[in-house]
Amino acid sequence: MKKINSWVSAARLRTLPLSLSGILAGTAIAVEKGSFNIAVFCLALGTTLGLQVLSNFANDYGDGVKGTDNEERIGPVRALQSGIISDKEMLVGIVITAIITLVLAILLIYAAFGKEDLIFTIIFLFLGVGAIAAAIKYTVGNSAYGYRGLGDVFVFIFFGLVSVYGSFFLYSQQLEWNVFLPAAAFGFLSAGVLNLNNMRDRISDGKSGKNTLVVKIGGAKAKNYHYFLILAAFVCLTLYAILNFKNFYDLLYMLAFIPLIFHLKRVYQNTTPMMLDPELKILSLSTFGAALLFGIGQIL
Repeated sequence: MKKINSWVSAARLRTLPLSLSGILAGTAIAVEKGSFNIAVFCLALGTTLGLQVLSNFANDYGDGVKGTDNEERIGPVRALQSGIISDKEMLVGIVITAIITLVLAILLIYAAFGKEDLIFTIIFLFLGVGAIAAAIKYTVGNSAYGYRGLGDVFVFIFFGLVSVYGSFFLYSQQLEWNVFLPAAAFGFLSAGVLNLNNMRDRISDGKSGKNTLVVKIGGAKAKNYHYFLILAAFVCLTLYAILNFKNFYDLLYMLAFIPLIFHLKRVYQNTTPMMLDPELKILSLSTFGAALLFGIGQIL
């Protein structure tokens, strides 16, 4: 039972709502424009959850074997760090999760495009394999991009652009430039979660050689960067609402930014990295809330 609980802990269930945000937003836009497919919706959710769990397992493994997860780390104790799950067991878990996620991605692509659209099938298969590779390579291996300050870029791309615009395209198979605005918005918010996590771990990461963007630019600039990410997300969603305004339901997403105003104030006042840990939950749930409210606004 203890090992099962450790696997559940390693999956980091609290991160799952954040990963679904982009899919919900992209789906809502597609529904508003008259496109929806229940099979695509279910498989998109499954693929996204698979990618998030894969990323969490890989992060646990990568940071564990590199010694980044040590007694100085502020966040919750991870599976490898606790010793309950060995590095070999976690590696097997990564492989199994990657295979399941790839199968779900292939089924998703087939449900969206069938046998007819070979070009789109190839493009999305490439994106699917790329997303799986990105989930693993964040902390795993000598060339892990998370240790070179590139994590924010990949999170913005896969949790924002690919998640929102990609899911919208799977339904509609249409190119609409303004959908990049909400895609960018949820990319910014997802990058904000990663930035906040890295702000919390800045000192221990620096000592361990994990050169995240926060370690590279320092705590003060990381705060300014954090303000930019949250405000940029708000601006992008507002521009989309203005360009596609139908009624005041389109502005429902603004409610999710109310707790983020207080969140930014607490980040501004923060002097103890440990106190940033509760803010991760607030930002993640606010992002999920923004996606739900944005989606409701699009559909109503």
